[in-house]
Amino acid sequence: MAFSSISIADAQQKAIHMQYSVSMEKAAEHLYHVSLISTSPGKTLDFKMCTWTPGYYQLIDFAAAVQNFSATDANGTSLKWEKTAPEVWHIENKGKPVHISYDVKAVVPFVGNVYLDESRGYITPGGLFLYLDQELKNPVSVEMKPYSKWNSLVATGLDTIPGKFHTFLADNFDVLYDSPFLMGELEVLPSFEVAQKPHHFIGYKLPEFDRQGFMNDLKKIVETGSSIIGEIPYTHYSFLSIGAGGGGIEHLNSSSLSFSGGEGFNTPEARKKLYNFIAHEYFHHYNVKRIRPIELGPFDYSRENHTNMLWVSEGFTVYYEYLITRRAGIMTPEDFFKDLQQNIKNYENQPGHLYQSATQASYNTWSDGPNGRVNDTFNKTISYYDKGPILGLMLDFNIRNATKNKKSLDDVMRLLYYKYYKKLNRGFTEKEFRQECEAIAGIAMPEIFEYASTVKAPDYPKYFAMGGLKIDTVSTVQYDSWAGLNIRKQGDFLKVASIDYQSPAWYLEIKSGSNLLEVNGIPATPELWYKTLESSTAGDTVKLLVENAGEKKLISLVLQKRKEKTFMISKLNEQNALQKKIYDSWIE
Repeated sequence: MAFSSISIADAQQKAIHMQYSVSMEKAAEHLYHVSLISTSPGKTLDFKMCTWTPGYYQLIDFAAAVQNFSATDANGTSLKWEKTAPEVWHIENKGKPVHISYDVKAVVPFVGNVYLDESRGYITPGGLFLYLDQELKNPVSVEMKPYSKWNSLVATGLDTIPGKFHTFLADNFDVLYDSPFLMGELEVLPSFEVAQKPHHFIGYKLPEFDRQGFMNDLKKIVETGSSIIGEIPYTHYSFLSIGAGGGGIEHLNSSSLSFSGGEGFNTPEARKKLYNFIAHEYFHHYNVKRIRPIELGPFDYSRENHTNMLWVSEGFTVYYEYLITRRAGIMTPEDFFKDLQQNIKNYENQPGHLYQSATQASYNTWSDGPNGRVNDTFNKTISYYDKGPILGLMLDFNIRNATKNKKSLDDVMRLLYYKYYKKLNRGFTEKEFRQECEAIAGIAMPEIFEYASTVKAPDYPKYFAMGGLKIDTVSTVQYDSWAGLNIRKQGDFLKVASIDYQSPAWYLEIKSGSNLLEVNGIPATPELWYKTLESSTAGDTVKLLVENAGEKKLISLVLQKRKEKTFMISKLNEQNALQKKIYDSWIE
């Protein structure tokens, strides 16, 4: 199955057995109304709702939002149906066309779900459109009827059927489920072209900021990102700004972004963070959507789709977001170093790096989440978003060093794109990925892949030196009065949010979620807690009254100094000829 759109003419030559129509006149009630005409053959049909959506590797109970389900034949005669599983509607249609009607309650304003109110509608298709197993590879059409109080704009990566207003065609359900819709009080920013391909930015309730400056920078990101592979595989691309929030999801020719802009965006740091985020989602149309592990498509929408390689698919994309913004002139070398440094600190300063490998984190993301089990009392997990980019950098430098800077990770990405996506029309296996990396490098690289599949401590100085960099791995005192308690205000209580691994608090009878009632006999407040730490030093004792499960305990906590490795990254003062060559071509 090809992960690329076909032409409208080609799709129209195929039979369309699934035709949807979506209306939203009950926007105030957060209800989408879906009508489906199915002419798929069969005496009985099992219509299913997805249990997850591509790009967000977590199960979501989309079926729970379905209401008022009914099924009739073409004459309006009711057909017998029953739910045979939480996400399956079994219909006895006796070989006749089926007309299905249902509502979807859309109350979750999240990039991986469906949402509707009187100001906007956002559709993650996997949360709205039922499917049949036998129709997954066939074309599907969707008629969209925006809420009557909005303008008629429907933002999506799909193309319309000529002569049919707001009726969109997808080559198959993989393409449909990869093509979100955004409607409502939208604004279209000035578009631009790269390689004669139009790029659009459509936003919901965008506040004041430098629109043209933003689009100029966005064009640089697209030009730089697409130059890595050397080909743009889509005919047009849309950035969909769905509103304030966090997170984004990549698609074949669009991306969904939680973006608000405004005053915060007008600060340099906020802009850099946003540009990294957009570069990440944009480059995903290569790395994940087309350059992909074999497990990531075609998909099984009824269950988790596990892979060991999200450290490549997600982690390398983090590395490339830094490369893209740096090469585009948006990020300075110092910015680049700080971002890499933060990834290493996030990874090294959590206990999970002693227990979970990058491949395990990839496979277990369905249960652990993309950032690991962050709320565990003892977190034995890691985030592939942190270890992945570091492995990407080390692999890049190893290839450059082995080939005297004639090859790089860019060459690996291009080979995977042209060989597996374009020529073989499939993803690659773990074994093939390693083989291609080592073929490009011209040497075996067992250590890099051991770092990915085990918890072996990476030799940062060795690999960073290949690229003309140095990294500080010496432990120094970071805090003179360390307790290891991280707190948060929750209602009337001061809660223990988490406890640092092997900290003074780690060894005491304090648990995450406990209430911190008193500090040295005084009612606890965030201000008191931080003031106590600031005025204390290592060796001082702090008396804490802690409540857990209704039981109160007075605990004596002895503060300590905390030593940490800064992992500060900088350019080597003296580089040999190869180091200088690698550094200059990499950083510029």
